[in-house]
Amino acid sequence: MPKSQVRKKKVYTPPTEIRPASAAASNKPSPVWLPMTAVFLIVFGIAWLVVYYLSEQQYPVAAWQYWNLLVGFGCMVASLGILSRWR
Repeated sequence: MPKSQVRKKKVYTPPTEIRPASAAASNKPSPVWLPMTAVFLIVFGIAWLVVYYLSEQQYPVAAWQYWNLLVGFGCMVASLGILSRWR
């Protein structure tokens, strides 16, 4: 019985004249302040919440009551938003 021929697959190469516009812009590195700011916001948010709970809700701002939680968690969420821009 004769042996069948093996098919060779062609390697796909994308066309060079068609490039996404974001590919050229994504090569720029992130500024130095970006990860430093994100780390600062994470540490600040955690510190705010720790002080709030350990002081039995008297500090950092007693008049804000439970809004202190929003400040602490808001800082941490803001740092996640900043880190999404990190390259």
